[in-house]
Amino acid sequence: MIAETCAHTFLHPGDVVCAHRGDQLQTLLGSCVAILLTDPHRTVGAMCHIVHANSAPATATARLATCHAGTALSTMYRLIKNEGFAPQLCKAYVYGGGNMFPALTLSHQQQRHVGDANAHWVLQALLHDGVEILHHDLGGCAYRRVAWTIGPQAPQVVAVDVACPPAHRLAWPHKALTPGAPCRSASRPRPLQHGPWA
Repeated sequence: MIAETCAHTFLHPGDVVCAHRGDQLQTLLGSCVAILLTDPHRTVGAMCHIVHANSAPATATARLATCHAGTALSTMYRLIKNEGFAPQLCKAYVYGGGNMFPALTLSHQQQRHVGDANAHWVLQALLHDGVEILHHDLGGCAYRRVAWTIGPQAPQVVAVDVACPPAHRLAWPHKALTPGAPCRSASRPRPLQHGPWA
């Protein structure tokens, strides 16, 4: 789904949405990563749900293409520009990148698990494009639920450890985290650096 207006939207993998002040955007993340972009005055916000940290194949449909980080981010930039804002002047929040299979060991060829690769790609891309990241909550062995009402308040993020019993994985805690606070069961957000995120 690529939408330019909405009142209340739940983003699925590959979705990219641009909305306005007062509209609410939500998503559920595991190894996927969500980028939220907003103008300095918080009048417009865009969100995407990235599945793959690589380029989409030429044969991919529009929906499948925006599952890939490069296409999703360029689509967000286009939607933000259509609203009259330069993406480089916007602010970003980044969430997700969890390790959904912590018991599995990486092969010699794999340098990062999927969530880590997604998070690394997003942070480096935003840094390269000059987009300021206000807050990020990445990594750890947790699912994250993100809810954002576009406006002056930061997104609400709730995390649940993948090791929790199945009954608890479905019952999301109601208490939201404040920006900069660690997730209840995920690793503490790491400071942004100019080197690789690891």
